[in-house]
Amino acid sequence: MEIDGIFSALIIGLVVGALGRLVVPGKQKLKIWVTLLIGVVAALLGTLVASLFGVAETRGVDWIELALQVALAAVGVAAISGAAGKKG
Repeated sequence: MEIDGIFSALIIGLVVGALGRLVVPGKQKLKIWVTLLIGVVAALLGTLVASLFGVAETRGVDWIELALQVALAAVGVAAISGAAGKKG
């Protein structure tokens, strides 16, 4: 992965983390940096999953890849938020 790919993954990950948090119902008691970190990880995993299914490189906007990334971010936010809620 080239440096511009890493930067774009980070930026997309920040947006995906915010979208993932919006998708999860209720209030999450997560710090913003945790949400953004979840988004970056979800963006990278979503790209990997999309590549495995052969839908990572399409003409125009990669809607399937973006949907996978947001879904993974929502799952991550819900899981971390639920784990944090059990501790506190």
